[in-house]
Amino acid sequence: MRIFLIGFMGCGKSTIGKKLAKTLSCKFIDLDKYIERKTGESIQQIFKEKGEKYFRVLETESLMEICKSDNLVIATGGGTPCFFYNMQRILDKGICIYLKMEANNLAKRLSKEKSKRPLIENLTEKYLVNFIRKKLVEREVFYNKANHIIQAKNISEKDIIKLIS
Repeated sequence: MRIFLIGFMGCGKSTIGKKLAKTLSCKFIDLDKYIERKTGESIQQIFKEKGEKYFRVLETESLMEICKSDNLVIATGGGTPCFFYNMQRILDKGICIYLKMEANNLAKRLSKEKSKRPLIENLTEKYLVNFIRKKLVEREVFYNKANHIIQAKNISEKDIIKLIS
């Protein structure tokens, strides 16, 4: 069994994923943390020094490596499903859950941690919501292919487990 959590950055994939993995007695993998351990560099460093295109290739390679294991809950990066047929890989390899959240709620969460997020670190509060709205429009084409779509604002791991079973 592999459960993939997808959605925009800040929607709670890692937080929910850790709890879900514990409840299901399986391993949790945060794809970004996996990449950081693999490369010895932070995601911010990779973006700054090698660019987003390089990161997306590395992200896809890492996703394929992770998919060789079983009994996992995987929190993907926000853009993971949107590149190199990754969404189809995710659907082929497990159950996919889209943790959906509105742009305003995401902006509130992300404004506190912009320095850790290369795509938004230089955006003012004014532009953050607009950036998120634009990216959601682009990405929801992929996100909406998930096996399950749930509103992430008030979701618990118990609700996700009910969906899966």
